[in-house]
Formats: sequence, C-alpha cells, structure tokens
Amino acid sequence: MGFYAAYHQDARNKATHFVGVPLIMLAILVPLSWIPIVQVSGFDLTAAMLLSVAVLGYYFVLDVPLALAMTLVIAVLIALAEVIAGLGTAAGWTGFAALFIGGWILQLVGHAFEGRRPALVDNVFQIFVAPMFLVAEVFFALGYKPEVRRAVQQRASELSSSGRTASAAPSSASEPRRGPRRRVRARGTR
Repeated sequence: MGFYAAYHQDARNKATHFVGVPLIMLAILVPLSWIPIVQVSGFDLTAAMLLSVAVLGYYFVLDVPLALAMTLVIAVLIALAEVIAGLGTAAGWTGFAALFIGGWILQLVGHAFEGRRPALVDNVFQIFVAPMFLVAEVFFALGYKPEVRRAVQQRASELSSSGRTASAAPSSASEPRRGPRRRVRARGTR
C-alpha cells in the first residue's frame, strides 16, 4: 500500500478514486455474473463470486479487519452487478461500458490533479491494492489502524523522495527496482 500511496497524495485524486475504483469493480463483476460456475442447493455460484473470493483470500492474508470491510463492499458490488446483469444482455453490456469508462475517466482526472501517472502503469499488481487502500483510508480517517497508517505513509514518503515511483517499476509488489536496467557489453564489441 505504500507504493500505491506514493501515487495518491492529492486529496482530489483520492476523492476521484473513491468513486472510480468501485465503478470499475462493479463493471467487471457485471459480465462475470453471467458465467455460472457451479450450482449449490439451487443457487448459482458465478465467476464474479469466484473472483471475489480469490481476491478476498489475498486481502485476508494481508489484514483481517480490512478484509472484513472489503467483504461487505464486495458483497454490495456483487448484488448490484447481479441486478445489472439481470436487466438483460444489451442493458448489461451498456451498464458495463458506462461504469468501466466512467470509472477510468475519474481515475485519469484524479491523476491529472496528482500530476503523475497511475500506479498500475509501473506495477499492474496495484490494481488489486487499490480497493483495499481505499478501505484502509476510511479506517485511517476514523482513527483505526494508526500503525498501518504510519507504515504506509513512511513507505510512500521514502518512495516519493527517492523519485523511484515515477521512473522504475518494482521488481515485486513490495520492493522497487533500483533504476533502469543497463546492457553490459564486453570490451571491444558494439
């Protein structure tokens, strides 16, 4: 989350993300709601539910209270996606397009305020961090998780002051690469 936070310091950028990220999540869940995976006691488990369980599993490994909050958010999004998907194919795809495009427009407007590109440009894994980061921001605003807040802010500050977030993609989700890769040539070759 420290890497993600380094790209999201401007309050206007954060505000656009509080709307844009859930819109994009909802959009993705709409077509996945049409794909039944298995039926349990007359209830269809869909690809939307399966993806959500997988992502929530990751969140629970990271932080149980934040994951519990994300469970509520995702449950609401799945319920909304089911409603939109239930409107039919044409309305569902129209809803998907409006939500997805609208969500990304908000994201890009936010990054225009921030003055830097989105974090996922440097690390595509950040797409999974964004929803949990927003829930963490709510926790922080309410005074919960002060130790996590300090750690996130410290890491974001380190990355921002080193200038590494804007020019180098991290080699893993937690450790940034030290700079551009260089080719090494043997002497006397071109």
